Amino acid sequence: MTGATDSSGLFTASEVEGRVGVPATTLRQWERRYGLPRPQRSASGYRLYSKQDVAQIEYICQRLTEGVPVSRAAQLAREHWALPGAPGGEVTVPQLVAALIQGDLAGAERLLGEAQARLNIEGVLMHLIQPALNLIGEQWERGEITVAHEHQASAFLRAQVANLLSAAGHGRFGPTVVAACGPQEHHEIGLLMLSVVLRRLGVQVRYVGANTPLGDLGVYARSVGAQAILISINTQAALEAALAQRQDLAAGEIPVFVGGHAINADPEAAAELGRWAGPDAVQAAQQIAAILEAQP
Repeated sequence: MTGATDSSGLFTASEVEGRVGVPATTLRQWERRYGLPRPQRSASGYRLYSKQDVAQIEYICQRLTEGVPVSRAAQLAREHWALPGAPGGEVTVPQLVAALIQGDLAGAERLLGEAQARLNIEGVLMHLIQPALNLIGEQWERGEITVAHEHQASAFLRAQVANLLSAAGHGRFGPTVVAACGPQEHHEIGLLMLSVVLRRLGVQVRYVGANTPLGDLGVYARSVGAQAILISINTQAALEAALAQRQDLAAGEIPVFVGGHAINADPEAAAELGRWAGPDAVQAAQQIAAILEAQP
């Protein structure tokens, strides 16, 4: 087993591409589908790869030259570095997606159960459910599945994450965060995942749901004495709608965190509404919890 090396972000995606020869687009695909590499993010949202990340990429490339499929190469890399929270055993993202697309919901539920027996909840979310959602979206974009397939799979995964949120409990102590999708935003799964991790960190999450007018969100947050507001924005249309309503939010002294695909693609856009939550559910939850804990 290889011990941990320098884990601080040192190289940009273009620098890694020049050093290893793997295009930045491929690195992002590996990250989404296989959970490797695991770059950090700069304050501006750019990926930063550590020496260990680069070593893992080189390891995967070497396995590929030996004829090993990339999914297996990534699994070998996780085992080689003994990385926590990555899917192990027989459960893989392609298996889960195949079960969902085939309508085998019992099989998909069994696979998730097997994963939860091996991983913590954060591992299941970040290394199985999120990559599965990404792969399903890619298959739809390529015309390999219908909208109905995509909707069924997404509905199943949303229900699974909602169950995890309920199982995480409501808590009676800790800071209160009101979580909602912004106006014209109907994609909830990312916000649900972040809410799960926040609750597991001891934060009381008041989950509001999809398509929430910012004026109503502000009124509700003040009525429950929230210490923070969390807004999810995934599409350009939702971002434009939120920006048009930003004066209605009237958050005052309540910190506002903004996340979602549209914000992750351009973290600077969050400044119009509040501050960027973070690149994924785990990192965002940790950042939000740390900021709230530091408040007087």
